[in-house]
Amino acid sequence: MNLLFDGSTTLMPGPALTGQMTFTSAQRLLVVAIGLQVALALPSVVALVLDDRLLNGISVWSKPLKFQASLIVMLGTVLLLLPLIETTAREGRGVWLACLVACITASGEILYITLQAARGRASHFNAETPIEALAYGLMGLGAVLLVLSSLVIGLYILLRPAPDALPGLQLGGAWGLILGSLLTLVTALALGSGQIAGPGHWVGGVRTDVGGLFLLGWSRSGGDLRVPHFFATHIMQALPIAGLALDLLAPRLVVTGLLAASALCVAVVAGTFTQAAAGRPFF
Repeated sequence: MNLLFDGSTTLMPGPALTGQMTFTSAQRLLVVAIGLQVALALPSVVALVLDDRLLNGISVWSKPLKFQASLIVMLGTVLLLLPLIETTAREGRGVWLACLVACITASGEILYITLQAARGRASHFNAETPIEALAYGLMGLGAVLLVLSSLVIGLYILLRPAPDALPGLQLGGAWGLILGSLLTLVTALALGSGQIAGPGHWVGGVRTDVGGLFLLGWSRSGGDLRVPHFFATHIMQALPIAGLALDLLAPRLVVTGLLAASALCVAVVAGTFTQAAAGRPFF
């Protein structure tokens, strides 16, 4: 445990790496949480092949695999962007606490989703028993805390940037986490509240995941509120990538380019949300 959480320990042993590529305690927490997602994904893939049970017309293991992949990307994004925070803040209690909350909530969410898949039961929009109703409520609270932890990291990147950070990557990382978190919360509230078309992500069309868009599973017979939620969440990756591209290709246009990219992201989320709420399929 001391090796795992000692922020001065190098990523790999050996004198050649001393003083290089060190992990802070916050980064180590994220590595452990990502490792849990990977560890659960491997048996989920095997179960997808061997287990023929269905839920909403598709394999019960489709949802765990999607969430495992999504959480790996989200936690990995935070891990990769942490060096954009100046050293004192990055090693401080605030960043560590935000990462701890992200790891606990992501781990709790995926453990429940995987458990419900193993039981052949729905994890989302399922309040059929008192325990499942409580677990679904706790999962919703955990999802909010997970997203808010990303928002906090984005604020740290914005307000306490590392002095040697590339300006486009730093600004794109900060804006991506902040804007992505805010829009994720908005779309998640619309998705989870059931106020648009009742419980579930479908709006019009056939309330089944059979025949959904390849890989993503989005409804092709009606609107699907997962679409704007997907685009909102992945702003966290899109804007840092855009910022890095501007650093490399057009450093004088970093702010202008990121403003344009941010506006485009908001327009995509708003457009797909309007489309889904109107009961029209994305594709």
